[in-house]
Amino acid sequence: MNVSVNGADLHYQTRGAGPACLVLSSIGTQPYARQMPAQLDEHLQLVFVDLRGGGRSTGQASDLTFEVLADDLEAIRQDLGVDRIAVLGHSIQSILAIEYGRRRPDSVSHVIAVGAPPIGDMTAVAAAASRFFEADASEERKGVLRDNLANLPADATFAQSLWAQTPMRFFDPRFDVPPLFAEAELRPELLQHLMGTLTPAWDVTVDAGSLQVPILLAHGRTDYVVPYILWEGVADKLPGATLEIFERSGHQPFVEEPDRFVAAVTDWMARQR
Repeated sequence: MNVSVNGADLHYQTRGAGPACLVLSSIGTQPYARQMPAQLDEHLQLVFVDLRGGGRSTGQASDLTFEVLADDLEAIRQDLGVDRIAVLGHSIQSILAIEYGRRRPDSVSHVIAVGAPPIGDMTAVAAAASRFFEADASEERKGVLRDNLANLPADATFAQSLWAQTPMRFFDPRFDVPPLFAEAELRPELLQHLMGTLTPAWDVTVDAGSLQVPILLAHGRTDYVVPYILWEGVADKLPGATLEIFERSGHQPFVEEPDRFVAAVTDWMARQR
């Protein structure tokens, strides 16, 4: 399905039944549709959304601001015919989910931020992640990462470099990652805009009082890309925020602990009503 707003045609697809929940994507809808647990379909109508300038959506990625994003997602909500909607963002997209909730509290019922950084400065996040990995990871995990990096070809693609980081991204350091991202629709300019222009100065604690929508912060214990320790002393500063740690997950707990993820999300949403 598509909806037109502010010079862009936004693509989305749905599955499941229940209250609507937007699932944001900058790499096409198919990877997240594959990764979201099928069990969620019994509780939520999942609405997989290609951000402006990403996947099958048109428009210029460089036009995406937090306010434009809010307008875009509002257009999809209205097209669905629902008064209020939940929103789920993973990794960098969790910042967008939080900002949609901040800007449209009358429309957004819940924000689910998975593997979310509390700041948008990815250089600082990467430095903290590297320190945490060195201090916390097992020798086996470190050895797998060293071997993966040593075996990368000199002309390694972005995808190959990403797969090599599996020990930092998954509880299972040898997880078979490529199938999760089959049919990804990569638009590098969108990721560059998100990480290089839109979010670098972002800090979740700035104007924290304006975050009136309940926020679930879902983090894997062995996420060495955006470690949960970054939220120590931060989550308590946010009104209505709940930090949930998944002990056998890395950066994508909806993949590694699907049953627990579904239970955590649905139980939390029920408590917010």
